[in-house]
Amino acid sequence: MSAVLQDPGIEIRAMREGDLDAVFDNERAAYSHPWTRGILRDCLRVGYDCHVAQADGRIVGHAVLSSAVGEAHLLNLCVVQDARGMGIGRRLLRCMLDLAQKNAADTVFLEVRSSNSIARCLYESEGFCEIGQRRGYYPHDEHEREDAVVYAKPLL
Repeated sequence: MSAVLQDPGIEIRAMREGDLDAVFDNERAAYSHPWTRGILRDCLRVGYDCHVAQADGRIVGHAVLSSAVGEAHLLNLCVVQDARGMGIGRRLLRCMLDLAQKNAADTVFLEVRSSNSIARCLYESEGFCEIGQRRGYYPHDEHEREDAVVYAKPLL
């Protein structure tokens, strides 16, 4: 494991309602079609596993996982631009995988934009396998849509 993944300056913790403004700001900066603050709030309220990565008091990433009936779905994983490449996304992903196991899931699923090669490399390096595609799943611009690649990872 790299030293970056063990960096004591990065704290992974449960998201709180007071984090929503910062998380929403990060969503808007990272995505052309971000989740709304209401969606993020609802994820907290319904009991999804929502965690943030914090560095020096600043939220630099977040992840959301839904678990039910023996499977989990990674709904969102986001790291702010200036904190990418430091292992934060991998730490958040591993945290979500641990939570999925604790929730008795035997498989974790996720979708990622087909063009997001960095995220795809992360997921594949953590044992996710491509199992399909969803045509036109993501909004791309005003008139176009982008395919999603669907991944799954069995938990042992």
